[in-house]
Amino acid sequence: MKMTVIGCGYLGATHAACMAELGHEVLGMDSDIDKVHTLNSGRAPFFERDLDGLLAKHTASGRLKFTASYGEAADFADLHFIGVGTPNQPGNDAYDLTHLFDAVRRLAPGLTTPAVVAVKSTVPVGTAPRVAEILREYAPAGDLVEVAWNPEFLRESFAVDDTLRPDRLVLGFNTTHSWAEALLRQAFEKIIESGTPTIVTDWATAELAKGAANSFLGTKISFINAMAEVCEASGANVAELADILGHDHRIGRHGMRPGLGFGGGCLPKDLAGFITRADELDAGQAVGILREAAAVNARRRQRVIDLAHEELGTDLRGKRITVWGAAFKPETDDIRDSPALAVAQALHDLGAAVTVTDPKALDNARKLHPELDYAEDPIAAIDDADLLLHLTEWHQFTTIDPKRLATRTNPKVIDARGTLNTDQWRDAGWITRTLGRV
Repeated sequence: MKMTVIGCGYLGATHAACMAELGHEVLGMDSDIDKVHTLNSGRAPFFERDLDGLLAKHTASGRLKFTASYGEAADFADLHFIGVGTPNQPGNDAYDLTHLFDAVRRLAPGLTTPAVVAVKSTVPVGTAPRVAEILREYAPAGDLVEVAWNPEFLRESFAVDDTLRPDRLVLGFNTTHSWAEALLRQAFEKIIESGTPTIVTDWATAELAKGAANSFLGTKISFINAMAEVCEASGANVAELADILGHDHRIGRHGMRPGLGFGGGCLPKDLAGFITRADELDAGQAVGILREAAAVNARRRQRVIDLAHEELGTDLRGKRITVWGAAFKPETDDIRDSPALAVAQALHDLGAAVTVTDPKALDNARKLHPELDYAEDPIAAIDDADLLLHLTEWHQFTTIDPKRLATRTNPKVIDARGTLNTDQWRDAGWITRTLGRV
């Protein structure tokens, strides 16, 4: 079948390529002309594992193409997915729905026959009726344009796999047994037939799904990091504690990784947006635990700065610090709300000379933080460093032999991700500090 994807960032470009992989004819639409040209060449303007292969395959096959024209998108198909960004508002943790509503208004005039607009963007609960209202006002087809909600649950660096083999599929509608449901079931037929749990629900529940999921994941990460604080105070080992807790099937080990905390474009934004919407609904008391989760997450970054002071002294001016990591997590070039860069910037502001290295994210980091120094080679970056900070757990970093790095007396490393082999590093002469361990 034919379909469009409006908004071709991390979410939209991945969704478009994967729908083509499922056999559909897909037109991706984005207002950024340069992005459209890049995507039509079979490449993504960002790094996402396995995505370039799908883009190259299906732009060549003709199943997938991209445009900057809303009119072309409206004429192309009856099913339109919307995956535009919904960041937090500047100076406010509420979701900024400007791009979403603008996309709906610009698509609507071309909808002259029955169509389905399926929104994938993460939004505050209560947004779907507003989308429906805009469509009734601007679309010539009026009430014949149905609104569906299809939240995404993608992990960056695993987005392709999560789209083609999701844990669950959520479809939200305003009425039961609607044409929209039939159309979406057709679009996801192969995924549904593979046995993927499919939950059909109302608009509000579907709208809450992504924010609630990310809030829970953020709380789980913050819980084990809160335990890391207790472990440091008591002499316990948080990694072993996480293993003990993870064997309880009610808790599980997956996702409970102690360290520097979470960042990126989803978890922090969705946690903050979920809390803000609860406040707006006079349900703020119900999300007190989420506020503490956000506070714990922020404290992890400060803890690394505090440890740097403990190792180098109160005055960091002139101290040379090397940071392994710029991306918010490995296998991506995404630096949005990166804990690693937040720590690097804070240390720079305190007067340290900070050099950052990362396998994929250096170009993005240079644009956002031109005041920092950068190095391509993680080994050469340590020359003359007073302190090494391991802040993004890339495989390339964790497999480096520390004996190759001991270039000065009593070299020091702070492992904020807990993935370095402490015994190996200490045997190589390094003084090591790991969050959650003594």
